[in-house]
Amino acid sequence: MDNWKKAVVTGSIGAAAILFIRRRHVAGILATGVGLAVLASEYPENFEKVRRSLPDYFDRGMRVMEMAARAGKRITSAAGQSAVDAWDEIG
Repeated sequence: MDNWKKAVVTGSIGAAAILFIRRRHVAGILATGVGLAVLASEYPENFEKVRRSLPDYFDRGMRVMEMAARAGKRITSAAGQSAVDAWDEIG
């Protein structure tokens, strides 16, 4: 990778980190996108693999979120019960 590409990638990642810390999320996302675009132009094969595997990652993430939502519903419903009723439901 050329030196100027390394500088663009590290600069955009650094700028994105600072922007996210300062709560400028849109600008941080744009800066991250610049760095990713430069990396994608340098390593297109690797990004193709990532692009093909994204649906699997999203599917797994959605399953985790569904389990967390079910656990949250159980916790909120158990919060209204007495401790004895909640223990009986668990056991």
